[in-house]
Amino acid sequence: MESREAVPENTDIRIRKATGAEMLRLWGYSDVDTAAPTARFFHEQIADGNAVFWALDDSGEIVGELYTFLKLEDDNFADGHDTAYLCAFRIKDKYRGQGYGSRLMKTALTELKENGFRYATIGVGSDDLHNISLYRHFGFLEKVKDCHDDPCALDENGQPVYEEAAWWLLKKDL
Repeated sequence: MESREAVPENTDIRIRKATGAEMLRLWGYSDVDTAAPTARFFHEQIADGNAVFWALDDSGEIVGELYTFLKLEDDNFADGHDTAYLCAFRIKDKYRGQGYGSRLMKTALTELKENGFRYATIGVGSDDLHNISLYRHFGFLEKVKDCHDDPCALDENGQPVYEEAAWWLLKKDL
């Protein structure tokens, strides 16, 4: 069993919307010109208001991230009015198991609902039992379809990255 270092008691942990520049730094890029196609896509979508970067912030350090996309080319993922897509949900190890990820997810889902969205979707590997269980806990119970193309992961030509192994698109009512 993996042990986790406890989060210090004197931290100031909050959930906030972050910028595209913060996303680039978190992903290890100095600027958008040096970023990989996927990072450039995320940055553009955040700047255009089509994506929101939700950050779990511990005293100025981003220790968790979740992105909501409002509209994508495939309406099954996000259609711009009823359905939004969540992706890149990550929490640093020492912050896991303490409810921070749940707070981050609930914040994003609440805002989507308040903005009139009726559904949220999320992708998960069909063999990723841990995340399937986690997403079911959050209410992502309906399997929409098997996927091979990731609309938010782009290759050098700006096309969705094809993945040989199918993964699932799950959906929940908001």
